[in-house]
Amino acid sequence: MEISKLGEFGLIDRLTKNIKLTNKTTIKGVGDDSAILHYPDTEVLVTSDMLMEGIHFDLTYMDMYHLGYKAAMVNMSDIFAMNGTPRQLIVNIALSKRFTVEDLEEFYRGLQQACDKWNVDIVGGDTSASYTGLAISITCIGDARKEEIVCRNGAKETDLICVSGDLGAAYLGLQLLEREKTVYYQQVEDIQKRLRKAQADGNAQHIAALNDELSRMKDFQPDFAGKEYLLDRQLKPEARGDIIAQLRDANIHPTSMMDISDGLSSELLHICKQSGCGCRIYEKNIPIDYQAAVMAEEFNMNVITCALNGGEDYELLFTVPIGDHEKIEGMENIKQIGYITKEDLGAMLITRDGQEFALQAQGWNPLK
Repeated sequence: MEISKLGEFGLIDRLTKNIKLTNKTTIKGVGDDSAILHYPDTEVLVTSDMLMEGIHFDLTYMDMYHLGYKAAMVNMSDIFAMNGTPRQLIVNIALSKRFTVEDLEEFYRGLQQACDKWNVDIVGGDTSASYTGLAISITCIGDARKEEIVCRNGAKETDLICVSGDLGAAYLGLQLLEREKTVYYQQVEDIQKRLRKAQADGNAQHIAALNDELSRMKDFQPDFAGKEYLLDRQLKPEARGDIIAQLRDANIHPTSMMDISDGLSSELLHICKQSGCGCRIYEKNIPIDYQAAVMAEEFNMNVITCALNGGEDYELLFTVPIGDHEKIEGMENIKQIGYITKEDLGAMLITRDGQEFALQAQGWNPLK
């Protein structure tokens, strides 16, 4: 169905008719000129992300469901990174005429599934036409008690540096998808080249066969067997609210924290700059998944470089007092990778053979 047949308000009604509010802080959601929220006893956390087609996502291999899921999760990740709880989501979309109502329903299905996982309410937003493809802007609102909020500027000398999960897999998943996209277009280009020659020769039988071959390419499916984890890390990342709950249950309060969206090296340098400190991290301690290691070898890439600079892992990077060492040591899905030092010692990576290299911010730069 063309979106114009429904109109803006008809589209909003269709996409939001099944939304049920779950948070006490949500007084009024979709349906009025603005939402009504009530936070009497906590600090309000607000974050916003913009996702642009061709810059942040490629619809050649990113379907609308996964795009909606990922768009929601990356925003919730920022709230968790402040040691907060996400509560509401505001969704703004600009789209061209090539998108249908069904496309938007799939996008909202992904959004809603991500929100359901963390009991987040979709409370409003806006839709607009676009001449340049799909643009998404999402604002996530959350809360935390004042004493529980964790910023980037609290790291202290001797604090332990920790990360959740594993790193580099999302970047390698992207490289895999980009490779298969290139293979696909090369095959299509080859068929089109042969088709043009057949048309020039007037070979009707050959033309028909090549048109059939070109038509079948619409159903092209790469073989991703054994690489599913890499694709999930890129297409369907998870905000680590489970790690926040784990730390709270263990009575561990991080001194600084942020999520790893632009690469470990970039994020760690942000913490060092804002906390006025240095750091030492150890190559041997950086958590790497087996599929990521295999894929890096296939691409002839250094998997540690991928972990340091790849980005889009949406794991949590945080520091804790050294006295929490034993608690952290016994936790699943958390790894100690180094420690905080004095600022004049710099931010350094210690390799497996004991060499020291200065960390550089070589992660994602959307304006580059």
